[in-house]
Amino acid sequence: MNIQHLENERVRLSLLDLSNYAHIQHIASQKDLVQYSPSNIATLEAFKDYVQTAVDGYYHKTCIPFIIFDKKNAAYAGSTRFMNIDYNNKVIEIGSTWIGYEFQGTGLNKHMKFLMLNHAFEIMQFEKVAFKIDERNWRSRKAVEQLGANLEGILRKNVYLLDGFKRNTCCYGILKEEWDVLKDTVFKAYSTK
Repeated sequence: MNIQHLENERVRLSLLDLSNYAHIQHIASQKDLVQYSPSNIATLEAFKDYVQTAVDGYYHKTCIPFIIFDKKNAAYAGSTRFMNIDYNNKVIEIGSTWIGYEFQGTGLNKHMKFLMLNHAFEIMQFEKVAFKIDERNWRSRKAVEQLGANLEGILRKNVYLLDGFKRNTCCYGILKEEWDVLKDTVFKAYSTK
């Protein structure tokens, strides 16, 4: 699990920690950026706690948090992570992904997901990558579906959000054998160079 960074011509994902989180504090404070998430990143103190929890998870081998640098725009764009890592069953989740509004719809997310999926399947040798998304978050659901992920089911009222709403969570997944096809179709134009 010793990842320093994942990178291609468009994006660099580096380990998120207490030495670099300030680069994305201004993005974390954007209004409603994580409205469908149980995470609180709205204030500097809350965001620092969020990062500390991610760092703790990294050292306990339950997650790998990344800070996102958009090379095309020479700017930090947000954060994402591998999480809920299940080494025994070879299942890993990609989540806690948020990028600033100015980076959304630019193709950055697809580049990030290619790097992460490729690493999860080809390097870490996981057999499934999962995604969990609020049922109401149509934008994120559509983005994950465009990656080739399949909706596997909906967990009803399983997560409380900060406003007290209890969301339904859509569970998506990509299997290793599906990745072997997707990397040559959906991600054909992408590389790890």
